[in-house]
Amino acid sequence: MFTGIVEELGNIAATRSSGGIVRLHIEATRVLDGTRIGDSVAVDGCCLTVTELHASSFSCDLMAETQHVTTLGELNVGDQVHLERALSASGRFDGHMVQGHIDGVGTVGDLVHQPGATYLTIRAPESIAAYVVPKGSVTIAGVSLTVISASDGTFTIGLIPHTIDATKLGQLAAGDRVNLEADVIAKYVERLLAGGLDTPYRRLASEPADKDRL
Repeated sequence: MFTGIVEELGNIAATRSSGGIVRLHIEATRVLDGTRIGDSVAVDGCCLTVTELHASSFSCDLMAETQHVTTLGELNVGDQVHLERALSASGRFDGHMVQGHIDGVGTVGDLVHQPGATYLTIRAPESIAAYVVPKGSVTIAGVSLTVISASDGTFTIGLIPHTIDATKLGQLAAGDRVNLEADVIAKYVERLLAGGLDTPYRRLASEPADKDRL
């Protein structure tokens, strides 16, 4: 579980392909603190397992599915990536509930720079756009953001100066592809509503109390 609050920008130091697997070697500093092989790190919003650790870098593997549904397979040496360690039980829960499970890839549309903010419009696949609502949360390349408006398969978010300084979102250009994760709560609500009243939990709640079990 993550929060969508980027801890640092890492750099792709090398990539290696073998047997359909792409191994990313990522230079980092802060996220290496306390990290062990087997731990999870969000890379541009995608939850990946640390497979190698070095003094100033770590490695993780991309299977074919990850390459297919995210932008990670498109990374080249020198590219920057957003990094976040998994949330610890004692950590502060900033941002919103982020799983690190990418739902799909969106495309950057318009960028409007105004004093104090940059407004970014993203075109999202229909499967994701259905869960994006004004004032709701969405994760773009691992960054937790609030939706300003949404309509016709696009949505708009605003970037404050701190977000521009701490992430690579301010460097995006029209046509760039970004990983998207919709709010997981919206997905669960949809699933429950699709089941109507006849769900196991609803049936259990509607059953008369059995005093012998109390």
